[in-house]
This record gives sequence, structure tokens and C-alpha cells, in this order.
Amino acid sequence: MQCVVCSTPQSQGLTDWHTCCTACGYEGAALAVKINAQRDGAAVDELEREVGLKSLRQENFRDILHVVRKHAQPQARRLLDVGCAHGWFLETAKEYFDVLGIEPDAVVGNRTASRGLPVRPGYFPDALAPDESFDVIVFNDVIEHIPDIAAALDACHARLSENGLLVLNLPNSRGFFYRLSTIFARLGWHNPFNRLWQKDLPSPHVHYFNPRNLRLLVARHGFAGVYSGQLPSLRAKGLFERIRCTGDISGLSLYLQYLAVLCSIPVLSAFPSDIMFCVFRKTNPGEALPVMK
Repeated sequence: MQCVVCSTPQSQGLTDWHTCCTACGYEGAALAVKINAQRDGAAVDELEREVGLKSLRQENFRDILHVVRKHAQPQARRLLDVGCAHGWFLETAKEYFDVLGIEPDAVVGNRTASRGLPVRPGYFPDALAPDESFDVIVFNDVIEHIPDIAAALDACHARLSENGLLVLNLPNSRGFFYRLSTIFARLGWHNPFNRLWQKDLPSPHVHYFNPRNLRLLVARHGFAGVYSGQLPSLRAKGLFERIRCTGDISGLSLYLQYLAVLCSIPVLSAFPSDIMFCVFRKTNPGEALPVMK
């Protein structure tokens, strides 16, 4: 299998489903996406997941929106949130943009639409009309779940207006917890590594990028970076529920992980975050590329 960034043949990684590129550092996973499949007793409790994620996501979404507004064109109005899930970013952005969300998970999408938010069921870009275009397209914790990421980026370029923005908020392979999980995996403890890849969830991660190889990938599809930063990956509020709902963890292991992560929060600012946040501008052939800030 070739690397999605640089086309170098990938090497076997830390498990039989994990691969890595020794040239650019990209990591991939042969994990099946099972959104809307019949869920068994180990299924995710979406209400519990919402409690675990809401506080963190809402704070991060406010930071994202601040940067988006700074770099968007003055006339920018139409914003698409791909994989809008519970609609928290739509709620944050609708004060400044005409928003639309797309959500493939029928259960989650219906709950979000029932609150009066503009959510369309299905996958990007199939859920859109042929002539629909946007000034901003946002992927919050979504792009790393899409197997054919090249097709998704090409669709973004086609659907964005001139100088439109592509906003990617996703896990960082240089993050503190991800690097720690790889050390544990090499020592034989795979649980944290599996959890960060969301191995047992209906929509696992299938890509892991760092800021450099993400920028290289997106540039191949007609985008130039205008902003690169990071977001807090943890907050104390909702932490226990977040750990409990992301993977098959129970009993003593659950409480030990919770206590370890909770105690680490005050010192995490000294290390790279596990969430990176990048903004890219649509470019035309031959256009000079801006410097990422």
C-alpha cells in the first residue's frame, strides 16, 4: 500500500492493521468504517459520548471560529460543516455564517436536526446538490475518518468559492499522548494506542498526520496553508465519560487511565497537543503561495 501523502510504499506498523511511511511520517490503518451498521452490546452510548466531548469541543470551536473569521474573505457567508455530529460547531458559527451540516450517522444526525439545526443526512459530497458551493468548508475531527481522503480534498476544491477556506481540526501524530501510546504499544500494552485510533468504534481513524505531511498532502490538491496551530486535547470536565466511551475499557483499567490523564492536564501545555488545527486557502494554478502563520 502506498502512502497517501508521498506515494512511498508503507511499512508494517505497530499492529497488523497499522502502517507507516518512513519517508514523510504518515500513518494509516486498515480499519473498517461501520457507520449505521447494526450495533451490538458494545455500541457507543451517544448521550454519554456527548457529555464527555461537549465541553472540550465547544471551547475549541470558539477558538476555531475566531481564526476562520480572521482569514475568511469579507464577503464569505456560506459555511459547510462536514460530519457535524451533535451540531455544536453549527451553533457556534451560525451567528456569523449561513451554515449547513452534513452527518452520515442517522441517529446522531436526526437528533441534531430535531433541535432545528440545518443538517442534511448522508456523506460529503454526495449529499450536496450539483451546484452548491461554499466559502468555508470545515472538518472537525472528521477528515481522519475518511478512507478516500484524496477524493474528499478534490471535492472540497471543487465546492469552494474563489479564495475559499478549508478548515481541518484533527489528531496530531506528534502529540504527547499519541507518542506515549506508541511507546506503550512497543512494550506490549496496546489499549491506549487502539483507543486513540478508535479501533472498536463504528467510525475509527484511518489516517494520522503531523503538520508537515498534512500540509504536503493538502498542497497536492490545490490548497495553501494560511494558519497552523493546536488546540487543547483535554479538559477535566467530561474527561471520565470521554475515556469510558472511546473503546472497550472497564474496571480498574478505566479508573487508572482516568486518574493518570487527569493528573497530567496541568503539565500538558509544555508538550505538543494531540489536536492540530490548520486553515488552508483554495489556490489556482500558478498562484503564489502565502506563508503559513
